[in-house]
Amino acid sequence: MALSEPLRQKIEGYVTSDRVVLFMKGTRRAPQCGFSAQVVQILDELVPEYQTLDVLSSAELRDAIKEYSQWPTIPQLYIDGKFVGGCDIVRDMKQSGELEQLLGAAAPPLAAPRVTASAEAIAAFQAALTPGDPDALHLQVSQSFEHDLYFGPVERGDVETDLGGLKLYVPRSSVARAQGVHIGYLDGPNAGFKIENPNQPAQVVELSVQDAKAMLERGELQLFDVRPESEASIASIPGGKLLNDEAVDHIKGLDKSTPIAFYCHHGMRSRGVAQSVVQEGFRKVYNLKGGVDAWSLAIDPSVPRY
Repeated sequence: MALSEPLRQKIEGYVTSDRVVLFMKGTRRAPQCGFSAQVVQILDELVPEYQTLDVLSSAELRDAIKEYSQWPTIPQLYIDGKFVGGCDIVRDMKQSGELEQLLGAAAPPLAAPRVTASAEAIAAFQAALTPGDPDALHLQVSQSFEHDLYFGPVERGDVETDLGGLKLYVPRSSVARAQGVHIGYLDGPNAGFKIENPNQPAQVVELSVQDAKAMLERGELQLFDVRPESEASIASIPGGKLLNDEAVDHIKGLDKSTPIAFYCHHGMRSRGVAQSVVQEGFRKVYNLKGGVDAWSLAIDPSVPRY
């Protein structure tokens, strides 16, 4: 499409609104495509602040910036009002060091994060190492706190830290989120690494009815029914309490580390309640997967289905 003069001026205003401007899908904190996420990660390593514009918020903006730059894809990076390129170009410039030069400053130094590991985990890592192999152990933590342990070449900007005598490399963008991480190892049929990250925000955990039953029997779980009393009277789980005003006051008085689970008919309504409880600072919050219907099917067929 041909840009009208008012629309061209509007785009030029966006491009010059900051020294570094990124047109992307989503936002800096919540990218909506992998290419946008890659460019955000690179910029986060190099500059503390920059402007982002979400092209998904406006079809006019998305089409106009492509016409303005004569570049067919998103994301698009501008520095000092000049178009730099898309994801592949930005990534290549980062690897060559050209991007740091263009920005006029080297990435600030970072202190190595403190990462610990169990003896079993370190032994597993060492067993995976091949003498003479140039690849090194890495830990990457995404913005959504997905953890990736892998062996690969040391990249420019990776931060080295000691892991019980083993060298561990953390990408610059992951350093803050990796601080305090502990890596354990679980043996057995489902052997694998278990990562505990104190920086990870609390999240609602989907709890199977089998695990809920075991936790209730051990006295390790408080279970609440979010359905109205008229519906709860049809079918309910023994040991659960109706989430009425009295129960809400009870929850408010609990320690924030108390394990709490919520259920409804199929697990939809209860998840929303569980998420609101997480926002109140509770750290061990569960949603009963499948609700009372799953309990009837898998645990206690005497509980009516409806």
